[in-house]
Amino acid sequence: MFTGIILAVGNIAGIEQKAGDCRLTVATGKLPLHDVALGDSIAVNGVCLTVVELGTNYFCADVSNETLSRTILKTANVGTKVNLELALTPTTRLGGHIVSGHVDGVGVVTEKQADGRSVRFKFKAPDNLAKYIAEKGSICINGISLTVNDIDGAHFSVNIVPHTLNETTLADAGIGTKVNLEVDLLARYIERLLKGEAAAKSHAGITEELLQASGFLG
Repeated sequence: MFTGIILAVGNIAGIEQKAGDCRLTVATGKLPLHDVALGDSIAVNGVCLTVVELGTNYFCADVSNETLSRTILKTANVGTKVNLELALTPTTRLGGHIVSGHVDGVGVVTEKQADGRSVRFKFKAPDNLAKYIAEKGSICINGISLTVNDIDGAHFSVNIVPHTLNETTLADAGIGTKVNLEVDLLARYIERLLKGEAAAKSHAGITEELLQASGFLG
């Protein structure tokens, strides 16, 4: 588990193709690795990866076909900058929100404009994820815990303060840039719980009929 508070910006130092999936070597920049061990988890642009090889300033991780199919890691090149975060420990400050590192889909930047000293970004989420995104709720973008300003269908906006711009890869993002999205963990479980026994029989999402039956609508 993670908090969505980025500790360092690294870059992809190597990509080794392996029977359909790949092994990434990530140069870790200022990320502290002194207490990281083989088998630990590190979030790379919000994707939870397992350390399989470790050096003083890099680590390697295997990336499955499932992860490649759902994230922007499939388009990463050597030199691509990535946001990095170490996994939670019992003493970690929960400065963001609970992030699993299991990316739900890929969004895209549709607008970027100055807003005081901040920058306001607008993103387009995949249609199937829009129902999980709420105004003033949390969302994880490339591993960064952010608050949703507003939402219009599958479009939503966030404000990026100067510190976050300086310490993450969002400073380099422009219109058309693709990003990893992880919706709030609670939203996914609430949907599953509302469906009850029907969850084992159907892949349908939350509907007006389901909300009615669950007592949320009069």
